[in-house]
Amino acid sequence: MDLLTLLAVAGSTAVLIVVVDLIRRGRLKERYSLLWLLSGIVLLTFSLSRHLLEYVSHLVGVFYPPSFLFLLAFLFLLLITLHFSVVISGLHEKNKQLAQELALLRQEVQDLRRADGEKKD
Repeated sequence: MDLLTLLAVAGSTAVLIVVVDLIRRGRLKERYSLLWLLSGIVLLTFSLSRHLLEYVSHLVGVFYPPSFLFLLAFLFLLLITLHFSVVISGLHEKNKQLAQELALLRQEVQDLRRADGEKKD
């Protein structure tokens, strides 16, 4: 095995170990870990199977198979970034809605306190 293959195997294995450990500790939810696990498994498979890597890379039109690994890693990171952008956008909308509801509730509480203060006078 050449140095680039060893680095690819080590990197893919490290990603898988870190993701599984984060899931085990409860710091990463299963919902968000699927893309990370998938990317680690695909990259590890291509890192270990040189013939499969060469076949798929030539099929796609990449003539230097190890660079296909980096292309795959880049594409997975792009997908993960897109996924998190969608999640963050949803959380932003929920946060905005909660802030608006909180402001309405505060106004209602202030109105009730004023009304209660006027009744005591």
